[in-house]
Amino acid sequence: MFGDFMMGAKSRLLPLSLPGRFFLTAALFQVAAWGLLLVFADQAVGFEGGPGPVLASLHAVTLGVLAMTGMGAAFQLLPVATKQPVRSEAACKAVFWLYVPGLLLLGHGMSTDQPWALMAGGGLVVAALLLFGFLLADNTRRAGDMRIVTLHAWLALASLLALLTLAALLIRGFITGFSMDHRLLGLAHAVIAAYGFMGMLAMGFSFVLIPMFCLSPPPDVRLGAVAAWCALAALLLTAAGLLAALPPLVPLGGAVGLVAAGLHLRVMAKVMKSRMRRKLGDSFILIRLGWALLPLSILAGMATSVGLAPARLGPLFGFWLVFGWLLTFLLGVLQRILPFLASMHSVRPGVKPVLVSALTPDRTLRLHLILHVSALVLVSAGLAGQWALAVRLGAAGGAAGALVYLAFVTQVLWRLHRHCHPPQS
Repeated sequence: MFGDFMMGAKSRLLPLSLPGRFFLTAALFQVAAWGLLLVFADQAVGFEGGPGPVLASLHAVTLGVLAMTGMGAAFQLLPVATKQPVRSEAACKAVFWLYVPGLLLLGHGMSTDQPWALMAGGGLVVAALLLFGFLLADNTRRAGDMRIVTLHAWLALASLLALLTLAALLIRGFITGFSMDHRLLGLAHAVIAAYGFMGMLAMGFSFVLIPMFCLSPPPDVRLGAVAAWCALAALLLTAAGLLAALPPLVPLGGAVGLVAAGLHLRVMAKVMKSRMRRKLGDSFILIRLGWALLPLSILAGMATSVGLAPARLGPLFGFWLVFGWLLTFLLGVLQRILPFLASMHSVRPGVKPVLVSALTPDRTLRLHLILHVSALVLVSAGLAGQWALAVRLGAAGGAAGALVYLAFVTQVLWRLHRHCHPPQS
């Protein structure tokens, strides 16, 4: 699979500035997300949804980091995986310039409960995501193989349409009033956004990236497809239970989701076991931790759905889902992707390609690992015990880790620039 993935990859690379702007902006939004949690840690304890800084912090991760990175990665990696070039670089740039100001406005509207900002920002974000969805669908439609990746891409697109519909209903409800329980509507939106849209993208790209990182044989795509369909069934059951006010369907959907997660993780475990590269580095500590937090987030959500300590497990569910599984897994993957892409972009006439190891600042990544894991532990303990001080200390560590991660991104880009433009003697 790795050979197929790399065949002709250089010809399908976009200019580094295009995916790079998404990755760098995502690093900035991660700082903002942890910073909001740091300042408003007392509001995170017992959080039950609704406008405010905590909601803005969650969306700074989901939209500002996860979706932002997902779009940049999809624009660059999906054409390489499917062997089909992106339809329009100008459209990719338009997605960015619609999305970033829209996200800033939306975050302002969420944190201050300003209707005009919610409407304007939400409109721009929806427009950007719809354009991204069109580009993703166009590339997926033209793909001849890599069926396991395209299956997850189609499921992610279906989830994107559903979550945008629910997001529009939520924004309208915050402005004009709700005709149904806004908490259930918000939970359905969160589940479809995290486990559906972003989760499907993360799982789909794992079938290419994890074997590539590990130097492993191709993964079990049949078992991976079963996991994907189980995940879809779990999403449908959970969303139906929340939107139709049928409580028994929610834990049932969670149980099916656990099966899906278990099957996917079994595929990944087989990949890890058969790898030729024995030393995987600190990035795989984050990847493994993200994998562990996937079923834990589902269990926390199931417990909350049956009324078990909702004031403690409810916020913990959201934190483990967004900051835990998705963000932690993504950061681990990006620590491999960014130097890899930079190395590929160093191939040019008259310039010797630079090794991935020469682009990777190991000490910076080790410091980031320590800070990020400490943040997860402290915030989790604070939310479970309802200790605002622990949440604040953890968020401070997370913010410091986000700054270190931002330094990692800039170091990779600077090392690439210095390699391609050496000083003249």
